[in-house]
Amino acid sequence: MRVPVAIVGAGLAGLWAASLLRARGVEPVLVEARDRIGGRILTVDVDRRDSANGVDLGPSWFWPDLHPEMALIVAELGLEAFPQYDEGDVLVEHGPGAPPRRYAGFRQEPRSMRLVGGTAALVRALAGRLPPATILLQARVTGIAARDDGVVLAVEGGVDRAVLADHVILALPPRLIENSIAFEPPLDAATRRHWQETATWMAPHAKFVALYDRPFWREAGLSGAAQSMVGPLAEIHDATTGAGSAALFGFVGVDAARRAATGADLLKRSCLDQLVRLFGDAAANTTATLLMDWSVETFTATVRDQLGGAHPLPHRGAWIAGAWQQSVSLAGSETSTTAPGYLAGALDAAERAVAETMARLARADEAASSGNGRSNFQ
Repeated sequence: MRVPVAIVGAGLAGLWAASLLRARGVEPVLVEARDRIGGRILTVDVDRRDSANGVDLGPSWFWPDLHPEMALIVAELGLEAFPQYDEGDVLVEHGPGAPPRRYAGFRQEPRSMRLVGGTAALVRALAGRLPPATILLQARVTGIAARDDGVVLAVEGGVDRAVLADHVILALPPRLIENSIAFEPPLDAATRRHWQETATWMAPHAKFVALYDRPFWREAGLSGAAQSMVGPLAEIHDATTGAGSAALFGFVGVDAARRAATGADLLKRSCLDQLVRLFGDAAANTTATLLMDWSVETFTATVRDQLGGAHPLPHRGAWIAGAWQQSVSLAGSETSTTAPGYLAGALDAAERAVAETMARLARADEAASSGNGRSNFQ
């Protein structure tokens, strides 16, 4: 398969990059290792199937006041947003054996916003702009090699295949790229080290969700928000969907190694026991519970992510060195210069990568018209 641009990764960054390229008259192909699109965005029903009234097992929030460009894109896609529910009191567990204390709630500023249909509404809207043949699922890129006539992606999955592209956008976390894709010629040591040291957003973390037939905590004057120094959930919030399906979710405050040693079933029971401690016996009456541990997701996390890590920080320098700069761009959220590790960062990084790619395509056209076309690696 020969294409002008190959995008590796069909998460938010990859889908936005593909949409921008098509708007500029360039037909890309998206190569995705998973059997679904969305990457770290995952909105599901109780059977873990994609759902327009599901709960978010990945990111849930965006902040229009902090990231106005994302708000514009949400509006452009015709999506509806609503504020995170924060009306009512909050609960705090200060220590083992002590009953939770109740404090007056307050409105957080800037407002945390959610999308009707879950965060995957972004994914569905962007995928709807692309011809189905644009996206190759269950296609894992294992190698990238430079040739005189372009860049070859070695792809595994289903029937092994290769993609030949003029330019490549890697819409993946840098650490995952370094860990899973071999470059020929090899990357320089400094680039590899930088990618290894860049924390992957969400990779060390896990989320627990409990679904209910009604938001009983609201009836008790509670916002659903809680903090705990006991655990296993460190931070809890109302996760009721835009369509009104009641839910609570929490970030698991137990590291990846301890989660693995505990096991998913016992961890889920411990999380539910904590909700009962905090919110009372009604919290035991779930319609379903879901646990998502991103640290065990092969196409998100690496061994380095088992140790946790800080939120990725902005980096304004080059993400790739040498001749590879002329044919490869990085577009994972971690590479954003304005909002690394956020949904807005994925959009920002994709826009930068597309701008770089369009400039390279223009230079290549100029070189071809003048008869001076040559490989970047000669």
